[in-house]
Amino acid sequence: MLSADRVGAAMRFLGVTETCDLAALYLRLQAAGHEVRVAIAEEKARGTLAGLVAHSPDWRRELDWIRAAGPDGIILFEAVSDGLGALQDSLRAEGFNVVGGSAFGDRLENDRAFAQQLLADLGLAVAGTWEFSSVAHADAFIAARPGRYVLKFSGPGFASSDNHVGTWPDGADIRAILAARAPGIGEGTRFILMDRIDGLEMGVGAYFDGRDFLRPACLDWEHKRFFTGNLGELTGEMGTVATFDRSDRFFERSLARVGPLLRDHGHVGYVNLNTIVNEAGIWPLEFTCRFGYPGYAVLDPLQATKWAELLAMMTKARAADFRTHPGFSVGVVLTTPPFPYSRKEIDAPVGLPVFLPDDLTPEDRRHIHFGEIGSAGGRLVTSGLYGWTMVVTGTAPTIEQARDEAYRRVRRIDIPDMRYRLDIGEALIAGEHRATPGASWRSACAKWL
Repeated sequence: MLSADRVGAAMRFLGVTETCDLAALYLRLQAAGHEVRVAIAEEKARGTLAGLVAHSPDWRRELDWIRAAGPDGIILFEAVSDGLGALQDSLRAEGFNVVGGSAFGDRLENDRAFAQQLLADLGLAVAGTWEFSSVAHADAFIAARPGRYVLKFSGPGFASSDNHVGTWPDGADIRAILAARAPGIGEGTRFILMDRIDGLEMGVGAYFDGRDFLRPACLDWEHKRFFTGNLGELTGEMGTVATFDRSDRFFERSLARVGPLLRDHGHVGYVNLNTIVNEAGIWPLEFTCRFGYPGYAVLDPLQATKWAELLAMMTKARAADFRTHPGFSVGVVLTTPPFPYSRKEIDAPVGLPVFLPDDLTPEDRRHIHFGEIGSAGGRLVTSGLYGWTMVVTGTAPTIEQARDEAYRRVRRIDIPDMRYRLDIGEALIAGEHRATPGASWRSACAKWL
C-alpha cells in the first residue's frame, strides 16, 4: 500500500489519446488537486475538455514534464492500435510509469484467432473458431458446414458495429452480410467465424500492475445495441451493470489464468474478458485490454480507492487489494448525434448546450461522468467525434435500486437531441425473485460464482 504522504501528494498525469474517452477520469484527477494534461490526436475530437483541462499539441513534448515528477508522473494511454502497445513497452523500458496496455495486450484484443487459441491452450472452453482473409473461402465454408455463426473482424480499424451475430440455422444471414460487405473488405483483411453459443453474456475485468492482478475483479453486463429492447446497431456500449461482489470464483476460472502471460509481457492496465455463460461452462469471447468506454465511469462510484492512488498502485508492481463499495453500479450512456456514427461520416452540429440543474447534490455530481464535453463561452457544450456525451450512474445494494437512482439523475439533464436507452438492467431484474434480489442470474451461473 502507498504511504500516506505519497497518497496525498500532487501527481502529474499525461493522457495520450485519440478521442479522449477518459475525459471524466482526467477531470476527477484534476479536481483532486493533481496536474493533468491531455494530447488528443484526432482533430475533430480536440474540443473535448477544451477550457476544462490543459491540452498539449504533442504528448512527446510533455515527457520532460512527466520525468521531472519522478514516481509521481504517470502517462495514460487509452487506445489499442497498431504500434501503441509497443510504444508503451519502450517507454516503460526508459523508466516512465505507463498505464494503458502493451504490445501483447494489443494482440490479445486485435488478433481474435490468436486470442481464442491462447484461451484454449490455457484450458478454457472456447467456441469453434475459424479465421479467414477471403470472403469466398468463408462463404464456401458456411455452405459446407451450415450453422449459426458470429462474424468478427480482426484489427483496430473495425468498430463494434462491424460484428454480426447470426440467427439463421443455415448461416444464410452471415453469408449475405459477407457478400454485401465484400467490395469494402480489403485484400488480406482477417476475420473470424465463431460458432454461436447461447447463454448469459457477462464480462470479468481487473487491473494488472505488471506482475499480477489487483483485487477484487469486477463482473459486468453490457447493453450494446443502440435502442431499447436490444434493437438497432451494435454500439460500443449503451449502458452497463457492474459489481465487485462475489467475483473471485468467476475470475479465478477465467481471466486470472491469463495473468502469467501478462506478467511475461509487462502489461500494465485494465483487462476485461467478455464471455457467454451457460450450464456447460464459461465461454470467452474477446478481450478488451484498455479502460474501455464507459467501463471506467461505471466502476468509478464503486471504487473507494481514489483514482490517483489506484493508478499509482498499478505502476508499483506490488499486487494488492484496493478498496471498493458493495452493491451494484448501473451506468446509462447519454448520446447526441451523430452517434452511433462519427462526424467523419455525418455532418452533425457540435457545441450544443449541456444543462445541469443548479441544485445537484455533491453525490449527484459524483455520478455524472463527462464524455465528449468541452467549455465555450462559459458554458458546457457537446464536442468530439462521436457524440459520446456522458455517462450517468447510480449505485445501490440491488440492480433495481441502482437503476432507479441512475434514471432519476438522467431525467434532470437536458441536452438538445439527447438519446439513451430506457431499459438498462431490466433484463437482469426481470428474472429475479423479488424475495431474493439477484437470484435468477446468480442461479443461472451458480456453478461459476
